[in-house]
Amino acid sequence: MSSESPAGKASARSRRVDAVRNEQALLAAAAEVFVASGVDAPIRQIAAKAGVGTGTIYRHFPTRADLVTAVYRHQIEECAEAGPELLAGAASPFIALRQWIDLFADFLVTKHGLADAMQSDSNGFAALHGYFLDRLLPVCGRLLDAAVDAGEIRAGIQPYELMRGIGNLCIGGGDPQYEPRRLIDLLLCGLQRRPSE
Repeated sequence: MSSESPAGKASARSRRVDAVRNEQALLAAAAEVFVASGVDAPIRQIAAKAGVGTGTIYRHFPTRADLVTAVYRHQIEECAEAGPELLAGAASPFIALRQWIDLFADFLVTKHGLADAMQSDSNGFAALHGYFLDRLLPVCGRLLDAAVDAGEIRAGIQPYELMRGIGNLCIGGGDPQYEPRRLIDLLLCGLQRRPSE
């Protein structure tokens, strides 16, 4: 028989909820910093954004690869959950697709830095890539299908080729004269059906 009181159990549960919430806030802050400054951004910059000390980050994520991997998984989940929400709330399926692609492009900034951060763990990187495809291909497919059904885009576009194409456009190599979002916008415009089609 447990000697812990119901109040003690509730308190422990509350601490776990707080810990999860704090970790999610830390991951969201790290993702923003990675999008703006890359995965090599100083840990102190991430700590300042999250409003925590650097020790807190190292307690949760002992290495940079641990942090980048956690941010990567966090962003996959955010992208996966955002698809249905955007589809339900946007004025049209094509607008939902556009908004989702914006989130996906932010995520890709982190993804492209992941390989460098995980140099010694190719198996871990491969597993994360499989997770990425399993979670995001169906979401992209659902958005594409809804836009096709609404007559907004051409049929026959595969989720993998769209995501791969956007991924390739996002590889800028840090060139300040290259703006991938302008090209992504052109790509999405090219998917749209013309009135005569």
